[in-house]
Amino acid sequence: MSLNWKRIVLLALFIAFVIVIGYLLYFLFLEPSVPSQPTNANTNINTNTGGLPSTGTNVNIPTAGNINGGLPSTGNINSNIDIPGPIPPGTQTVSEVANGGVTKTTALTTGQTYQPALASDGSSVVYYDTNSGLFYRINPNGQTSALSDEIFFQVENITWSSDMNKAVLEYPDGSNIVYDFSTNQQVTLPQHWQDFSFSPNGQNLVFKSMGSSAESRWLAVASADGSRAQKIEHLGDKDSTVISSWSPNNQIIAMFREDKDFDRQNLYFVGLNGENFKSTIVEGRGFEGQWSTNGDKLLYSVYSSQTDYKPTLWIVDAQGNQIGQARSNLKLETWTDKCTFANNTTIYCAVPRSLETGAGIYKQDYDNSPTDIYKIDLTTGFSSKIATPQSNHNIESLIVTDNETYLYFQSKTDGKLYNIKLK
Repeated sequence: MSLNWKRIVLLALFIAFVIVIGYLLYFLFLEPSVPSQPTNANTNINTNTGGLPSTGTNVNIPTAGNINGGLPSTGNINSNIDIPGPIPPGTQTVSEVANGGVTKTTALTTGQTYQPALASDGSSVVYYDTNSGLFYRINPNGQTSALSDEIFFQVENITWSSDMNKAVLEYPDGSNIVYDFSTNQQVTLPQHWQDFSFSPNGQNLVFKSMGSSAESRWLAVASADGSRAQKIEHLGDKDSTVISSWSPNNQIIAMFREDKDFDRQNLYFVGLNGENFKSTIVEGRGFEGQWSTNGDKLLYSVYSSQTDYKPTLWIVDAQGNQIGQARSNLKLETWTDKCTFANNTTIYCAVPRSLETGAGIYKQDYDNSPTDIYKIDLTTGFSSKIATPQSNHNIESLIVTDNETYLYFQSKTDGKLYNIKLK
């Protein structure tokens, strides 16, 4: 029988084809990969290259946030300052004293407090209880006592004298009274008076007298009992640009703003006796100011297109011939009313961890972020995070005791009064 060589050749070619395909499949998909270098954990993969590491290398090298630099130009500058990621509940290490991390907070009240302020003893806090209508004093241990048996219903705004003995109480219907907690006496002020500020000795008031027409609207002063009223400056239709604010050094009683350009305003100062004070420039709008304890500096917050319309803190000299000098951006995105002076060179501020673009314009809508607490040294310009309060509070106002042992804060989250230990 003769062999069919044609079939034999075809079969051999088919077998060879199968072997080649099988090898290719094994080489491409099944052969184990060979490491390019030893997997010793102590090996530095950048030792021999001398260049930049490729993506994914050096993943364990810590990076520093951009605290004071220019880039990134957008986003939240606070979010680059030592903000840790979320910590699972129950795993947080909570410090008894503020040392830069999560810090124990102690609730001092069970109900909502309103406009708390440091008491005259320098260690307690006075506040208005919105539920009972009473004013209380509370110490760091949570012990409370009523300032008066008098009940004040629906107080809308409170302006304290520096000695904390008197307060102007403003009501939703426009009524105003001055109540003296040392004598338990009150006097009624005219309803068209508003935006009050006490003189340093507590004996006088500066305010806006808002008549029915622009011609009868004035910045004015009077005794704390409403007597001896005196016109100081005509307001006209510019009352919204004027701020009643009596400085602790007794030199200035008010400020007013005037547009300079799209992003800036001129800030002018008004004295009691027609003084011709210098003005200063503020780098934005939405001005909120707070005097230093000596009254020679002004802390303020403004927003502008340069900050994505987020509030930014500034400090500037504001006394005599020094007005406008030493103006400095403190590089923190927060509002002045979230700050407090411990002394003339030390400030504590609650700083939101994140703020959306436009937060300076729409504060009521965008001021909802948890806040950390920062300490600012005005002598060096250095700011540092000292505490992350437990429970992610959105802090509304801060109060520091005279000896800087405790820091009180009112939580916007639940309205209660808390404190933390500073030392």
